[in-house]
Amino acid sequence: MIKSFLMLGQSNMAGRGFLNEVDPIYNEKIKMLRNGQWQMMTEPINYDRPVSGVGLAASFADAWSKAHPDEEIGLIPCAEGGSSLNDWHPEGILFQHALSEARFALQSSQICGILWHQGESDSYRSLHETYYEKLTLIIETLRNELKLDEVPLIIGGLGDFLGKTGFGQHATEFRQVNEQLLRFANEQQNCYFVTAAGLTANPDGIHLDAASQRKFGYRYFEAFSKKHHILKPISGEEQSLKVNGGYSKTEQIYLHSMDLASGKITHAEFEARMAKVMKP
Repeated sequence: MIKSFLMLGQSNMAGRGFLNEVDPIYNEKIKMLRNGQWQMMTEPINYDRPVSGVGLAASFADAWSKAHPDEEIGLIPCAEGGSSLNDWHPEGILFQHALSEARFALQSSQICGILWHQGESDSYRSLHETYYEKLTLIIETLRNELKLDEVPLIIGGLGDFLGKTGFGQHATEFRQVNEQLLRFANEQQNCYFVTAAGLTANPDGIHLDAASQRKFGYRYFEAFSKKHHILKPISGEEQSLKVNGGYSKTEQIYLHSMDLASGKITHAEFEARMAKVMKP
């Protein structure tokens, strides 16, 4: 059975890293839930906006797959760019949508973890003062509704590049939100905090760049697998930027089909490549 993970939060969980800045991850054992089906993962995974791009879930899944080479992992994308904690209230659309997707995924998978990243939209006007209580309601309701009390929740901190430039200049209270996230992880069961220290942003000043998203996902996996907080950058996270070659037959077919569909190759070139792939 597929081992699946819920993706919740706002744009840095959905992913806004530029696709051309990192090598793509293609692995037939990494799936994403799209249109009610488990499809082979490609980025953007969480297509909440036309500007969706590289997110942390891909490198998280890649690290998980390397640790469990005989199993399949599924990602359940439910993040929504720009969403505040109020938008994630259990009676609201985002929460209900995530609940619906999770229940659907449970028909064919086992939910093994919850990946959360949110807070930029609550980093001003003293919204951090009610962050802990709002997040507690959201997570407790989610766990109760889906019977996921024992499942690890991994929550990421906000980048220290916030509050300076671009869209990020308004998120001046990100440190206070980070304090609440760490407090939550310390006080709640099965919850682990991951720092965004040292990570860098796109030119917009608010979204993690592609390389940082890869490293962040690696940190998320470290927190998940070791079941402890990640409070500083970890050695080895650079390896998240290196993609293994040697694609399987299924992966090669997928890649050639993508090249054909995007106009990178002609149909004759596609057939020539496929003939090589299908050779015994």
